[in-house]
Amino acid sequence: MPLELVTVPCLADNYAYLLHDPETGMTGVADAPEPGPILAALANREWRLTHIFLTHHHWDHVDGVAALQAETEAEVWGCAADAERLPRLDRAFSPGDKATFGGEDVEILDVSGHTIGHIAYFFSRSLLLLSGDSLMALGCGRLFEGTPAQMHASLTRMAALPDATLVCSGHEYTQSNARFALTIDPDNPELAARAAQVDKARAQNTPTVPSTLAEEKATNPFLRAQNSAIRAHLGMETASDTDVFAEIRARKDRF
Repeated sequence: MPLELVTVPCLADNYAYLLHDPETGMTGVADAPEPGPILAALANREWRLTHIFLTHHHWDHVDGVAALQAETEAEVWGCAADAERLPRLDRAFSPGDKATFGGEDVEILDVSGHTIGHIAYFFSRSLLLLSGDSLMALGCGRLFEGTPAQMHASLTRMAALPDATLVCSGHEYTQSNARFALTIDPDNPELAARAAQVDKARAQNTPTVPSTLAEEKATNPFLRAQNSAIRAHLGMETASDTDVFAEIRARKDRF
């Protein structure tokens, strides 16, 4: 039986995600921006928090950890290489490690770029990817610490997962990401249709995440550096994929 997934809005534009295994009762949360909405979502479903999965060290992904631990004694997972910048970890992982949650295999992926030591969690049976601020709906995280080559490699790694994978990203940035994507890939009908769907969802205050990896591969310009139409639009037909990605990221930074 796949994990149950609940999207929890936090702060101004953050998301946490509850993952619940109905067979064992285990319940995890992906990142912890603030405790209140997470505890309320747990109480509404009568679930007990057992795990906290941290993707990276930024305050708006970890500030709720202490309060959640005090309330629930949940086990905290995170990246071993970034342990000094994270709340105290009960389990510290390196990229390539495997773990289990509720009887399901969990793969730890290196998705550095937004930060160094950013990891993602891939739940292989349920096809869930906790991508934090690396791969985002119609976007990717700003490169605060990593290089374009690192981020492009991280995105390529995630793009190789099954198309049905649900991408659980950390922010409601999709509408602005869509506006930017249309400047890079203006003749993509799937992107135009998705942008319209996003506008409708946000008008109703409906979250635009999670998204499927298939959607991202068809519409997210940061996963499409190899696309001939995008390369022609940028005048970079003979450039490397990494250089095309770097140009797209630089344009987004100025957008």
